Amino acid sequence: MSEQKLAAEVRTEFGKGYARRARMNNQIPAVIYGHGAEPIHITLPAKATTLAVRTANALLSLDINGEGHLALVKDVQRDPIKQIIEHIDLLTVRQGEKVTVDIPVHLVGEVAPGNAYNQELTVISLEAEATHLPTAVEVSIEGRTAGQHIHASDLVLPKGAVLLADADALVVNISEATESAEEGTEESAEGASAAAAE
Repeated sequence: MSEQKLAAEVRTEFGKGYARRARMNNQIPAVIYGHGAEPIHITLPAKATTLAVRTANALLSLDINGEGHLALVKDVQRDPIKQIIEHIDLLTVRQGEKVTVDIPVHLVGEVAPGNAYNQELTVISLEAEATHLPTAVEVSIEGRTAGQHIHASDLVLPKGAVLLADADALVVNISEATESAEEGTEESAEGASAAAAE
């Protein structure tokens, strides 16, 4: 994952009134914490930041008064109605440092005909290097048949990543496709034609 470069400004004002004014000026309030240091309260440019945090666990390279900071997006608070970003929590990281993250699980391929799948886990907990975080873990379900379940221990993890989730956790459950839905449709169609004939 490549890091996104953003210019940040230190802020000394707090509270809802300030946050509202910052958003009106196309800025997003944020806080950087970690490594036992005092939290740094900053504002970020709204448009560039919104684009940067579209991917999970985005890594930001921040320029704060000419000083570089590497930070991982830990939490994004959005307005429930407008969906605009209201605040961001950032975790300061160092080159080569290992961090714990939840990575999305993406399924690729199609199960064998007559089978169905149910994705039990949509994210998986990993420990990975902060500057080389995977954007997703891909799982192939191509040609799989009923009973071929995929567990966390079956996942092919990116280089350097360590699984933190339970190895026996079920990720994808593959079973025979049920035909009851199709039968129900046929029966109702027959009933309708019988009723029309009467």
